[in-house]
Order: sequence, then C-alpha cells, then structure tokens
Amino acid sequence: MNTESTINPYPWRRFYPKGVPDEINPDAYTSLAALLEEGCRRFTDRPAYACMGKQITFGELDHLSAQFASFLQNDLKLQKGDRIAIQMPNTLQYPIAMFGALRAGLAVVNTNPLYTPREMQHQFKDSGTKAIVILSNFASNLAKILDRTEIQHVVITQLGDLLGFPKKQIVNAVVKYVKKLVPAYNLPDAISFNDALSRGSSQPFKPVPIQNTDLAFVQYTGGTTGVSKGAMLTHRNIIANVEGQHFWMKPGGTPDGEGIIVAALPLYHVYALTTNALAALKSGSMNLLITNPRDLNAFIDDLKKYRITAFTGVNTLYNGLLNHPRIGEVDFSSLKVTSAGGMALQTAVAERWTKLTGNTPCEGYGLTETSPVLCSNPVDGSVRIGTIGVPWPSTDMKIIREDGTDANVGEAGEIVARGPQVFLGYYKRPEETAQSMLGDWFKTGDIGVMNEDGFFKIVDRKKDMILVSGFNVYPNEIEDVVAQCPGVLEVACIGVPDEKSTEVVKIFVVKKDPNLDIETIKAYCRENLTPYKVPRIIEFRTELPKSNVGKILRRPLRDEELAKLKK
Repeated sequence: MNTESTINPYPWRRFYPKGVPDEINPDAYTSLAALLEEGCRRFTDRPAYACMGKQITFGELDHLSAQFASFLQNDLKLQKGDRIAIQMPNTLQYPIAMFGALRAGLAVVNTNPLYTPREMQHQFKDSGTKAIVILSNFASNLAKILDRTEIQHVVITQLGDLLGFPKKQIVNAVVKYVKKLVPAYNLPDAISFNDALSRGSSQPFKPVPIQNTDLAFVQYTGGTTGVSKGAMLTHRNIIANVEGQHFWMKPGGTPDGEGIIVAALPLYHVYALTTNALAALKSGSMNLLITNPRDLNAFIDDLKKYRITAFTGVNTLYNGLLNHPRIGEVDFSSLKVTSAGGMALQTAVAERWTKLTGNTPCEGYGLTETSPVLCSNPVDGSVRIGTIGVPWPSTDMKIIREDGTDANVGEAGEIVARGPQVFLGYYKRPEETAQSMLGDWFKTGDIGVMNEDGFFKIVDRKKDMILVSGFNVYPNEIEDVVAQCPGVLEVACIGVPDEKSTEVVKIFVVKKDPNLDIETIKAYCRENLTPYKVPRIIEFRTELPKSNVGKILRRPLRDEELAKLKK
C-alpha cells in the first residue's frame, strides 16, 4: 500500500491537543473500586451527582456505595464474580448501586428499563444474573419472568427514595397514584433500596481483592443486528477509556473539581456509563442526571439552574433541544466541551449547535465492545465536522477491504481497531467472539474511510448499506443531506427491494414545517445528490422508532417494508 500511513502508521498523532500523550496506562488503577476511592478522597466535598433538585457529594457517594456493597456482601452473601442487574433510569440510586456492586467484586449487568419481559428474561438468563436492583415502575415485568431466571435477590427502589423529606414522599405518591406509572406487582421477598442501605450500614464492608483483568460489566449490545449479546468488559478495559478521556478532555479548559456535565443519556448505556459516571471520578465533575430527557421542558428547566461545562449526547437529543422554543433561555456561556456519539452527527445539527452555544460538537466513535470510545475530534478547536476524529492514545484503527487486506487512504472499507479498551469477548459465545476478531483487531461492522491526516469518517453500518444498480448508497449520507432541507425535523433512510435495481432508496420524514411536501424534498435531493442516491420513495411520519438513547432505528422500518412485501 503506497500511502502516507505506510511511512507513518500514526499520522493522526500530530493533531493531538497539547498535553495528550501518545500512550496511556491502562494499569493506572488496580480496579474501578480503587479509582472510585481515589476520586472520593480527592473531591470529598464536591457535588458528584444532582438529580431532581437533590445533590450528593463524592464523600456521600463513597459512604453510600460502601453501605450497599456491605449489604450485597453480608446480607445477600454474593461472591466475587456474581452478576447483578441494575434496571432504572438516571436517578441518584443508580451510581450508588453500581459502585457498590463493583466494590463488592460483582459484575454489573446494565439493563434498559424499557425492556419487555421477553427481553429481560433473555438478558438475565444469558448472563446468569443472581440479583437485581430495579425501579418499582418496571417491577411488574420482572414478576412475570422471575421464576424463569436465576435471580435470587430483588431490591426495589422508588423514584424519589433519595430525595429527602418531604420530597421523597411527594414524588413517590405522584408517580404511583397520580400518574399511575407503577403497575401492580407481586414480589413478596423483595427488599427496598433504603432498607438495603440501612442493613449495609450495620456491618462493615470488607474490601474485596480485585484484579483489573476481572470482569466489571456484562454490557449488552442493542441487538439491532440480531440477538442481544453480552460484551465482557474488564476493569482494565474501562480504566483505559477513563484514562484516555481524562487526557483528551483536559484541553477543554475546565480544572478538575469544577466541571458540571450533563448526563441526559442513560447511565445504563455504555456511552454515558464511561464518559459521564466513570470519567467523573478522574475529573471531579458533577453529573447533572436527567431522568426523563424526553420531557424537554423539564430538561431545559434543569439546564437553566446550572452553569454547565460539558454536554454528552446523540444527534436526536441535540436536534430536539435546538427545535424547542425555550432553548434560548439556557445560558451556554460556560460550555467548554460538547461530545456527540452513538449515531452520526448531522452537519445541520452541528452547525446550529455551534451557532447557539458558541461550542462546536466534537463527534466521536465507539462501540459497546470497545468500552466504548475509540476515537474523537480534538477539543482544542481543531474539530472537523463530518468526521469522527482521530484514534485516542494507545488506540490503533485502520480500514480493511472485504478480503482483509489494508485499504488505501480515502478508500471505503470496514473499520477495525485494537487497544486496551477492546473487550474480552461475548459472554458464552466463543464462536461469535472469534468471528468479530481479525487477529488482535476488532471488526466493528462499520464502513468508513481514513484521510491522509488520519481523520476517520463513518460511511455507514455494513448491514445498512443500500445497493442501487450496483452502486453503494450509504443511508448516513442521504439522512445528512435531507436533514438540511428546510422544513425537515427528522429523517431515516433505508433500502427497499426492487426488481430492476436490486434496491431503491426510501426515506421516512418527520416534518418541522407542516407545509413541507414530497416534491420539495425531491427537488432538494436532486440538487444535492447523484441521481441514483435520490430517494425514490418518501413517506411522512409523526415519529420515528428510536433506541433507549434516542438513536433512530432503521431496522424496524426495514422490517415493516419486508412485511408489506410478504402480504
């Protein structure tokens, strides 16, 4: 391969912000428990989390998580390596339960609260979960499948449990009796979260010897390409990502112990888990937990209360805020870093966010299997919109062809990566683990290109690619163009079967302007896209299917189209 990367295997390193090393130390801590304890010592009196008007300090996080760890250890008799599920949205209980479990040497199985009983059963059985901490709102689903799992212990919490008197009583009563968000359930042996803390306080917690190669999380992939699989993430995997983020974000300019980072994405998702909850142990930042980010009015009310310095989110979250009539009420003058991941950041959204806040979003890229971050745009002002940036310290990425050979600079192919953040493999799935690796390189399943400077760009998911008369069409490109058409709020693109051209491009559009019509969109696309890329079919929708973090899902749309064809 006659390219610059042959001469310099790491062309991107010259774009590292000042102070970012070429390599990080994934063995900087013996475990995440050690990282927690150090962070709580350094920032004892600093607020660690804020939620629904209540704050807890790092010192309180240390104290309460130790109580919960003692309960798991002394009352439930759980042993090092046992799996415990946590199923709740962003609440103060979440980090306490998670850090308590990690300190007790357990492996955490983060679970989406919106899972159906069938999805819960699969995840709990597959992981061998022995205990669960669950919000009462979702306990009725657990009751339906509990006897078909290995779960022996159930801890139930209510939304307001840690908000203090009288807010606790008011919130819990409103949720249960006014909004009727807690369906009846029968779990007679369950223990309340506050009782668990009380029991844990009566006995000392005995620190557990943990190696950084021990399992910390069985983190399930979204299952958008098949059966949901558990990615085995070690303490070392996560520490590597936390160390990388600590150096990468330093040029953002917020001193340790002074940051306030918005946690609107759920902590059970690997993006927020690492970049919000765990990275804050290094920086001493306070996480502003947003329990229900879909309630944009309440979300904006929370943003107005704090001088936020960092924001993590996905394209749909930023787009939703930008289109809310009250977003101008928020003071963004302290915002130093905007992180975007989880899905492609559309150019129109990036430009509007920059204009509103004065802060350009730094798009990055990663996967559950990589703990999650592999690369990101620099935060020192050298952001290249439309790219996912450059690989982080100790991380190597390249593009390969279908035959496994290295692609040339600028040539599209599959992104593969290696580094200390790459997972151990899929839990109890050695064959699928083997299929995902090429030697020590992890095959991401994403199509991308690398330019001569070492900046990477996602073209699309390998399985989302559309084949039109022999030409490859990538939905991300179509969506990015259509999103810039005046009057479009959201868009999703898929390929549908066609006898003449194999597939044709179809888009689903949510209107921002009710007067928007199909011909206007087609005219815009004809002006900005090669003819074979122009959507043949356009369908208006009032909403699009989304994942738990707000990522637009194409698969349900494809399934609908296939079902129509079978009729």
